[in-house]
Amino acid sequence: MKYRILLTALVLSLALPAAAQFTTVKLAHEVALSTVRLPQSASGTIAFKPCGDCDFQTTRVTGETQYLVNERALTLVKFRQAVARLENSDEKYITVIHHIERDFITEVSITIR
Repeated sequence: MKYRILLTALVLSLALPAAAQFTTVKLAHEVALSTVRLPQSASGTIAFKPCGDCDFQTTRVTGETQYLVNERALTLVKFRQAVARLENSDEKYITVIHHIERDFITEVSITIR
């Protein structure tokens, strides 16, 4: 019995350091469309408010950044056109995925119903 308890404690102690090594690499922000300033070019910046009371956060976009409408990839120009046609931008939400280590936006997406 003591052997089992000792073995269980040993296995659990080995698992704890592995769990401590997890780090957040990407952070997703779901923000109201009215609080997003889309980039003008593929190598520009996007600005958004992560929360209602927060200041605007500005982060760069690159040629690797994907723009999705209803899970369909579009160019930045087509994405801007699709978003500009939407009404009630306070009621529409956009997801902005920020790669923390590389400090750029990897994806901007919206689902239009």
